[in-house]
Amino acid sequence: MKILITGAKGQLGQAFQKKFERLNIQYIAKGSKELDITKIDQLRNVVQNEKEITHIINCAAYNYVDKAEEEWEKAYQINGLGVRNLSIISNEINSELIHYSTDYVFSGKKGEYTIYDTPDPINKYGESKALGEREVTQAQRYYLIRTSWVFGVGKDNFAKKVINWSQNNKELKITTDEKSAPTYTEDLVEATLELIKQKVYGIYHITNTPCTRYEWAEYILKKIGWQGTLKQAKRSDFNLPAKRPESSVLNNFGYTEVTGKTMPDWKDATDRFLKEMRLIG
Repeated sequence: MKILITGAKGQLGQAFQKKFERLNIQYIAKGSKELDITKIDQLRNVVQNEKEITHIINCAAYNYVDKAEEEWEKAYQINGLGVRNLSIISNEINSELIHYSTDYVFSGKKGEYTIYDTPDPINKYGESKALGEREVTQAQRYYLIRTSWVFGVGKDNFAKKVINWSQNNKELKITTDEKSAPTYTEDLVEATLELIKQKVYGIYHITNTPCTRYEWAEYILKKIGWQGTLKQAKRSDFNLPAKRPESSVLNNFGYTEVTGKTMPDWKDATDRFLKEMRLIG
């Protein structure tokens, strides 16, 4: 295998690089400043210079949920048209394409979603990711992996935000009416590699087990020994520009049936993350 990682500076891209180093798998890692997936000529230059790429793992994404309400064209371009470019390139070099989508392609009204369900996003970010889902199907061999609440050592994520907020505040308010599933980058990388081994292309849901934002924050804060007060809040209390799904749990049906593996519990994943961050022993 020779793997091209796009968006390599993000938390998932970094996790892949660590895994490939341990497994001695050959890879090329390109951050968004080095490789803009919205520019197909840049993609062609990379794959022409780096011969025999067998897999493209797309970790590049526009992830600013609230800013996407105004910057929707930028979100559509990166999350939609960029994926179209990757699909075209993967066909040109006969590589496999691995692309990640999100629970935010769903409205959250149904509560739990399987790979059968049709996207019905309620914000511009979700729309941009749904566009990418359509574009990735142009690739001859693709894995479309929906995931949610991704967290790892790299860039900012909800788990890191909670930890940072706790350092400067004696009181925190976290929503009780947002439910999905945290997904630890290490587990997502492992699960992706299991799929690649099987060569069973198509759409998958891969997450750890579900909880609410409040339950996750409460668990993290107890683990790190925070002495402040955690209060319950509603999504409406924060008056954010973009609507959020109330319950967008992704059912992992399909992943287990193909690989024979199950994803770890969210508490187990959070414990391992906190150990990796050296916040617990």
